[in-house]
Amino acid sequence: MQVKAGPLLSKINYPADLKQHRESDLEQISQELRQYIIDVVSVNGGHFGSSLGVVELTVALHYALNTPYDKLVWDVGHQAYGHKILTGRRDLFHTNRIYKGISGFPKISESEYDTFGVGHSSTSISAALGMAVASQLKGETDRQHVAVIGDGAMTAGLAFEGLNHAGIENSNVLVILNDNCMSIDPNVGALKEYLTSITISKSYNRFRDDISNVLAGLSKLGPNAHKYVKKIEKSIKGTLLKQSNLFEALNFRYFGPVDGHDVKRLAQTIKDLSAIPGPKLLHCITVKGKGFALAEKDQTKWHAPGLFDKITGEIKKSVPDKPQPPKYQDVFGHTMVELAEANDKIVGITPAMPSGSSLNIMMKAMPKRAFDVGIAEQHAVTFSAGLAAQGLVPFCNIYSSFMQRAYDQVIHDVAIQKLNVVFCLDRAGLAGADGATHHGAYDIAYMRCIPNLVVSSPMNEEELRNLMFTAQQENIGPFVIRYPRGNGVMPDWKRPFKALEIGKGRKICDGDDVALLTLGHVGNFAVEARTELNSEGIYPAHYDLRFVKPLDEEMLHEVFSKYKHVITVEDGSLQGGVGSAVLEFMADNGYSTNVIRLGIPDQFVEHGEQPELWAECGYDKDSIIETVRKVGFKRVTDSMVG
Repeated sequence: MQVKAGPLLSKINYPADLKQHRESDLEQISQELRQYIIDVVSVNGGHFGSSLGVVELTVALHYALNTPYDKLVWDVGHQAYGHKILTGRRDLFHTNRIYKGISGFPKISESEYDTFGVGHSSTSISAALGMAVASQLKGETDRQHVAVIGDGAMTAGLAFEGLNHAGIENSNVLVILNDNCMSIDPNVGALKEYLTSITISKSYNRFRDDISNVLAGLSKLGPNAHKYVKKIEKSIKGTLLKQSNLFEALNFRYFGPVDGHDVKRLAQTIKDLSAIPGPKLLHCITVKGKGFALAEKDQTKWHAPGLFDKITGEIKKSVPDKPQPPKYQDVFGHTMVELAEANDKIVGITPAMPSGSSLNIMMKAMPKRAFDVGIAEQHAVTFSAGLAAQGLVPFCNIYSSFMQRAYDQVIHDVAIQKLNVVFCLDRAGLAGADGATHHGAYDIAYMRCIPNLVVSSPMNEEELRNLMFTAQQENIGPFVIRYPRGNGVMPDWKRPFKALEIGKGRKICDGDDVALLTLGHVGNFAVEARTELNSEGIYPAHYDLRFVKPLDEEMLHEVFSKYKHVITVEDGSLQGGVGSAVLEFMADNGYSTNVIRLGIPDQFVEHGEQPELWAECGYDKDSIIETVRKVGFKRVTDSMVG
């Protein structure tokens, strides 16, 4: 169903159209844009609260700036729906995050207005600074460079690295701090407390507007007055806030806090700041979910609620007629509590994803033993290493694609020291509608090459529980457990714990000529494929590797001694993945078996529902059946020729 835009918004296809309107129209345009986002997302799904919170800021930016000549960089991109609608994609917005539709995040290949591809947090300042320096070198002194970053994303080290560098470059960069005290879950840490102190300082807010008028008068004292004006400005701000201003200590001119929902004032402020050279920071106070009461009230729930009734606010969920298997993340969350109750050394760590990883279950049950460290994956890993160095057993839960940001810490701080940190990599494999930035395609390849690491993946919920139980045994060392986004296969999943032998796989069934080797949840695709193939008189064997490091060499010797054809199936990159490990074993041991590898090809996979992407990459149930049939057909043909 195509949603109809409001009377003003329907005539705005690009920012040039927006600029034709009077400033007095901006409030109505903002209202229509907010309603359009609500109308479309309610029936199509997607990220919700973030974009509602920056509607006025989005309108003001495109009204005040000369985009796309002026470079606008959105951090993460959850909040960029309004930006997409105003930059030529309103009529395509209903395809947002849908297979073959537009991306849920800004993407260079999609629009010239998307100046930098994003998806992971805290990259905007560094990217905008790079663009600003490039403009300087090219003599484009009139070009503006704006980074819009949330207070949650500001907690990452990369954001501070960008601020630190920008402060000495004197480049034309404006950082807009979108301060709503939220990322997906409520923000944590000292930076949040600092920003809150600015926001609620009555003295500072009372005198904020007067300061600019006083300083304007002082600036008329003479040609050398500017440096004194800046010193006075810093002193006043520091005194009123009872502490030094963090951003001005980094050589940024600080402005704010301002109302992030006053679109006319925002537009004028952004225009004024464009005339001020050097690095600047505008602190905007916004409300995530603004304009939709339920989203304002429960901002975590409405970050990405799925389909919902825009009138009643009821989130639409199908009600099954029989018990369903749980999400892997929920199995992790409940199992953490069980294990921690039995082992007082266990602690939980997540970088800003307590609800996404379900560590919030442990945080509620044992608040002193579960830690949300903010958007800081590197810190999460080394913090875990410090805990392990003192005899605790940290379970560090990080999305597979986010773990890429902490790779050096895994090697340097954990693996080299053989510390018993358990890495639970959620969203491993193809993650779905978030697309290439969020697929956990590479963890098998980048983890299995690290010495001292155990790398495992459960085929079902019971296996996940047993791997977690195994990982917290004495003197295990660094341990990786990867599992996918979504549901498992066992409604009756809460079974007694059992320690597993590390590096030991399991044979699901024997067969003829063809052996399927799987790792993790995709083993269930092979089970479904086998059932269908058996009905046709084709009987492939099936082995669940369970561990990709160390490999079960005894089991692999059996496979390569007995079967002419081996098909590996994995929800990960073919380059360096499970299939590569099996080929290495085959070569090292002098076997010459025909090996076919199914998995994620050497390309970035776009967004879509997981079953659509599994099929596209050729390792879903039907792809396994087709591959086995081809091998079987060749076997029959060979025997006929013989």
